[in-house]
Amino acid sequence: MSTGRGTPRRALWLLVAGVGLAALNLRTAVTSVGPLLSEITTDLDMSTAVAGVLTTLPVLCFAAFGALTPALIRRLGEQRVLLVALVVLTAGLGIRVLVSDQWLFLVFSTLALSGGAMGNVLLPTLIKQHFPAHVGPMTAVYTTALALGSTVAAAGTVPIAEAAGGDWRLALGVYALLGLAAVVPWAVALRRAPGGGRGAAQLSVRAVLRTGLGWQSVVFFGTQSAIAYIMFGWFAQLMRDSGMDAAGAGLALSYLAALSVPTSLLLPALMARARDQRPFIVAFTACYLVGFTGLLLAPLQGVWVWATLIGVGMATFPLALTFFGLRTRTAQATAALSAATQSVGYLLAGAGPFLFGLLHDLSGGWRVPVLMLFALALANAGVGMLLSRPRDLEDSLALPETAAAGR
Repeated sequence: MSTGRGTPRRALWLLVAGVGLAALNLRTAVTSVGPLLSEITTDLDMSTAVAGVLTTLPVLCFAAFGALTPALIRRLGEQRVLLVALVVLTAGLGIRVLVSDQWLFLVFSTLALSGGAMGNVLLPTLIKQHFPAHVGPMTAVYTTALALGSTVAAAGTVPIAEAAGGDWRLALGVYALLGLAAVVPWAVALRRAPGGGRGAAQLSVRAVLRTGLGWQSVVFFGTQSAIAYIMFGWFAQLMRDSGMDAAGAGLALSYLAALSVPTSLLLPALMARARDQRPFIVAFTACYLVGFTGLLLAPLQGVWVWATLIGVGMATFPLALTFFGLRTRTAQATAALSAATQSVGYLLAGAGPFLFGLLHDLSGGWRVPVLMLFALALANAGVGMLLSRPRDLEDSLALPETAAAGR
C-alpha cells in the first residue's frame, strides 16, 4: 500500500489514523508512571534501587529494542512488526497492573516499553514508505500525537487515580485501552496488504554507524534528547531552589512541556519543505541560548520567558525525526537511520540528567550544570548544520541499487 494513484483514499486515511493512534501510545508507558511513582513503589514494596531501575528502563529499552527493529523488519515486514509492537505494548500495559510482585511489574513494564521502542523506529519508516511526498505533514501528525499522548498520560494519570479512589492500578491500566484502539487500523491494513513489506529492510545499524551522516544524526538526536530529559527532570527543582513554590514550578514545567504540541503540529511540514534546514537550527539554538542565559542570570524573574524559549528550542525533536525522511530515499534506509539514531541517541540522552545532577552536587549550585546545557546546545547546533546539508544516507553507504532511486 502506498500513496500512488492506485491506492484508495479510504486506505490512505486508514494509514493516517494508524500513524496518529500508534504515536499516541509510544510514551504512555513512560509518562504515566512518574506521577504515581510513590504509590507504585510503596504498594509493590520497591526499594530506592529498584525504583531507580524502573525510571531508567525507558531509555534502556528504547536503545536496545530500537536497535533490534531492523532485523525484525527483515523477517516480518514493517506493518507486521508494528502490529506486533502495539499488541506487545498493550499487553504489557494491561498485565503489569495485575501483578503484585515488583520484579514482574518490571518485566511487564519492559514488555510495554519494548513495543514503544519498536514504534519509535517504525513510524518514521512507514511514513517514508506510504507517504514519500508528504513526509513533513505526516511527521507533524506523528510528532503531535506523540506529544499529546505524553502530555495526557503525565497530566491525566493522577486525576484518574483520584476518581478511582486512589487506585493506581486502574489509572495505569486504562492506557491499555488506548493501545487496543491503535491495534485496529494496523490489523485492518495488514489484512488488506498481507505481505507487509517482508524482507524489505536490508541495511544494518552497524552500516549506518560507519557513515558520517549516521553519527551526525545520532549526536543531533542525542543532544536534543539530553536537553529535553534534563529539563523534564530538573527544571522544576531549579525553579524551586530559586524561590518558586512547588505548585508554580510544576506549572512552569507543564507549560514548557506542553509547547511541544503546537511546535510538533506546525513545524515539521515547514522544515520538510525548506531547501535548507539551517535557519531552523539557528533559530532553535538562539532560543536555547537566550533561555539558558536567563536561567543563569534571572531564573525566577523571567521564568515564563525562559520556559517559552526553551520549549520552542526543543522543537529540535520533531526536526530530528523529520531528518530521518529527508536524509534517505527509501523506507529501508529510513528504518536503518531511525534505528541507529534512536538506539545510540537514547543512550547518550540518558546520561544527560545524571551528569547534570552530578555537576550540581559537585559544584553546590546550578551555574555549572546550566553551562553544560550551553555545551549541549552548541554541539546540537554544530552537528545540525552538518546534517542540514542536502545528501542521502544511500549515497554515504555507496549503495548502487538505491543510489539511482528517485526521491
